[in-house]
Amino acid sequence: MNISYTFKNMESSEHLKQYAAKRFEKLSRFCSHFEPVDIQVTLLVDKVRHKAEAHAVGKNLNVSALEESGDMYASIDMVLDKVEAQIKKLAEKQKDRRRTAAETRMVRMEVLSYPPEGELRDRKVVSSDIFSAEPLEVDEAATKLEQAAHDFWVFLNAETNRVNVIYKRSNGDFGLIDPDV
Repeated sequence: MNISYTFKNMESSEHLKQYAAKRFEKLSRFCSHFEPVDIQVTLLVDKVRHKAEAHAVGKNLNVSALEESGDMYASIDMVLDKVEAQIKKLAEKQKDRRRTAAETRMVRMEVLSYPPEGELRDRKVVSSDIFSAEPLEVDEAATKLEQAAHDFWVFLNAETNRVNVIYKRSNGDFGLIDPDV
């Protein structure tokens, strides 16, 4: 993690740099998913207001915060809290995406061509498609099937975490195929 400092309307202070560096180093434990991370800290004084601005940029990371108070040390602490909260939130989102991606299963669908009766041709694959089976409840899958243009729906059963197929029966009811029961 690289931290750079800019001072505006004030003298560059080595003590402020050390204080900010010590405080911002604790962000490194939350930034492992976003490496390499560059943080630009801008400290400025505007009349009696002490402002601290931080901008963190990394892989899939772009957060910034601005705080002002009557004390520069307090401004640094407050801006750090804001940036830390934003980074934690982004890290949680990435963890959730990875969990969701791990739960999603890929399904392959093939459409076969059958020869008319009496002909001696081999069956052949007419089309093939690979798609992700989204986690759904059975009633949600039935609703999607009613809206679909075909007679079946492949989905990841949210209760059993297995790939299921729901299909329309000739009498108008639905059938459910659940392997590994």
